[in-house]
Amino acid sequence: MSEPRFDTVDVEHAGELLTVRRAAFVTEAQLYGNPHLPALTQSLEELVADMEREDVVTIGAWIGPRLVGSVRVEFEGKRATLGRLAVAPDLQGRGIGSQLLMEVLHYLPEETSEVWVFTAEDSRANISLYEKEGYEHQHTETSGDLTYAYLRRLLGEDGGPLDGEFGADGEDD
Repeated sequence: MSEPRFDTVDVEHAGELLTVRRAAFVTEAQLYGNPHLPALTQSLEELVADMEREDVVTIGAWIGPRLVGSVRVEFEGKRATLGRLAVAPDLQGRGIGSQLLMEVLHYLPEETSEVWVFTAEDSRANISLYEKEGYEHQHTETSGDLTYAYLRRLLGEDGGPLDGEFGADGEDD
């Protein structure tokens, strides 16, 4: 497998992005017996409107011409919130999700001091991935039939991990 390259996803790739997200979130839907997860019910028009927001960026992982993963980042003051981390099912477990989480740091405004992410409370694999990348559980919230775990990563002055924190490769980032 070639190494992925990372770049923003623009509106011309919205259909492909929607397909990757839906394919990736089917597993979550099956886990909860709930086919109505927002990532599965979002329309193309809603996705395009979200992508056109000035306070949102979507980062994609590409292998050749194929979009194989993505993460949505919303900015609000000194806080960034990640959502809809998705990797094509045939490439899951190969580190693309971890690479996307690290790539996010390059797209954050300078003033960002914390990054939040949320996932279903029972998504043990997702929570483990986030914790491995330096996110710590803060609280849970229930919305409809699902309870979400909210995790936070504090950033240092350079937009990277706080002093003494290390990335997934064990090297000081």
